[in-house]
Amino acid sequence: MPTQASVVLAADDSRRLAAFYGTLLGCPPEPGFSASHWRLPWPGGGRLEIYGPSRARPLPRQIGRLSLCLQKDCADERPLELLQGWIDSLLAAGASLEQPPRVEPFGAEAWLLDPEGNRLLLLVR
Repeated sequence: MPTQASVVLAADDSRRLAAFYGTLLGCPPEPGFSASHWRLPWPGGGRLEIYGPSRARPLPRQIGRLSLCLQKDCADERPLELLQGWIDSLLAAGASLEQPPRVEPFGAEAWLLDPEGNRLLLLVR
């Protein structure tokens, strides 16, 4: 049997965070294994799993170097416009801007925080 992979995010408000990532990924979250567990298909395979930790075993928020990165290809010469539209939709869904958009040699990027404070890199190539 092949191994399956997923990205797992703990959340204080798993329903809200699942709705945010549903907006980002363009698909509705699916109920998971409990009322506080949600699943979304991850681009390229696997799933994004969002859950509320047990009150008996709380999971504190952490600052770390791991972040999610989602990418879009840009067919024209206006990657910053595409990126800004993407950012605007996520700000309306509860994200906050950590670092403003900028152009790098590999494309346009911006760093956001999702509604739970997890780092999120948006990249338009």
